[in-house]
Order: sequence, then C-alpha cells, then structure tokens
Amino acid sequence: MSNRPAQLNPEWSLGYQVRRCHRRFDRLLNAMLAKHDLKTGFWYYLRVLWIRDGVTQKYLSDMTNVTENTTVSIINNMMQHGLVERTRDKVDRRKLSVTLTQRGKALEAELMQYAIDINRIAVAGIDPAEVATCVDVLSRMSANLAAEFDSIPNTPAED
Repeated sequence: MSNRPAQLNPEWSLGYQVRRCHRRFDRLLNAMLAKHDLKTGFWYYLRVLWIRDGVTQKYLSDMTNVTENTTVSIINNMMQHGLVERTRDKVDRRKLSVTLTQRGKALEAELMQYAIDINRIAVAGIDPAEVATCVDVLSRMSANLAAEFDSIPNTPAED
C-alpha cells in the first residue's frame, strides 16, 4: 500500500478545466473592455443591471455571488467611471437603489456583442449538440456544488 495521497491529474480535474476556461474567457473579455477603460469586475454588475435596473446593492451582491463589502467598493468605482448612480428607494427610503447612467445603458449593445463574439470563438468547431450538453452539465454541476456548500454549517461568505 502506498502512503501517497490520492492524485488527480489536472487535465482530468473538472475544477481545473473550468477554471482554465474561465480565465481564458476573462482575459479575452478584459482585452475588449479595456478599449472602454472598463475593469472586468464591472462586467458582472453591468450584466445584472442590463437585465434589471434599479436594484439594491444586496441584490447585486447576491446575483454576482460577491460579498456586500466588495460590491460597495465596485459600485463606488463604477460611479467614478460614470456607469451607475445610487438613489434612495422610493418605497423604502432606508434602501439605496443602483441604477445605470446613460453611459452605462449606452454600452450594452457593444459590450454584449463582445460576449456573443467570445462565446462564438469558444465554441468554434464544436457541434451545437455538444455545446448544449456542456451547458446542461455545467448547470447541474453548479447546482450540486451550491447544494453541498449550503449544507455546510457556518460557511464563510463567498467572494
């Protein structure tokens, strides 16, 4: 019997492969966002706000899976770039709503096209049925991992 711990070749590790793929998506997106002097971190918040504008920072944190402290910092930075503004909620004056500025709204068409182009590049030469299977499998894997994480008592905040 060997005393060596169990091994997992990175090439066969799902986490490694997903991370490597994500980094390549991220690098390509970052290169395209740089044309607009935008940080990659802004992308995730813009995507949420393009779908549903005028939400709370808590909602943005939940949707981007980032801590509220980090979200506050990113929103402050996005305000400095003229992408969003904070306003008092009309119903609950204690809450602050984050809304897109005209500049933030105007970027949607061009930036979404970048995302479409990157996805097209990623799936080049791959059968659409395989891509659909991949999306389905990744979605189910994500759900499995989320359920496991949620079952752990006293889990730390995600970031």
